Amino acid sequence: METETDEKKLIYNEIPKQVIDQFQTEFDHISRKDFNKYINPYLSKPKKGPKPKISFYKIFNYILYVLHTGIQWRQLNTRRNEIHWSNVYIRHNRWSKDGSYQKLFSASVIHLKDTDQLDISLIHGDGSNTVVKKGVQVSVIVDTSTRKETRNSP
Repeated sequence: METETDEKKLIYNEIPKQVIDQFQTEFDHISRKDFNKYINPYLSKPKKGPKPKISFYKIFNYILYVLHTGIQWRQLNTRRNEIHWSNVYIRHNRWSKDGSYQKLFSASVIHLKDTDQLDISLIHGDGSNTVVKKGVQVSVIVDTSTRKETRNSP
């Protein structure tokens, strides 16, 4: 049985999938094992400098929390101040610019296609949507040029 304090406590260690309201958030989560198998191989790691104090699993979940809820980066309150919001943003910015997210997306699409879970009949190659029109709409206003015409001298 969940107590009232358990319901109010925000959990940032799990990937959020559904926000109940502004103050109480309920999370479904992916296991750390699945994160390490499907997501972590496609995220770039720093080659120099100190190692992160918290795992990429937690950083990735903070990023998903911000993207899912739509809050400002500055409003991100990490659990027990384990990492500053700007460090989470910096990691998100690096992953978005170095192609990590693109590799992750491509791998997930390939995985879905290989396991016959992807219906490609509805996907357009250029990412556009097809707009269905019932015919050409005729304008009531007659097309006229508002530009002043210049006369050519003979």
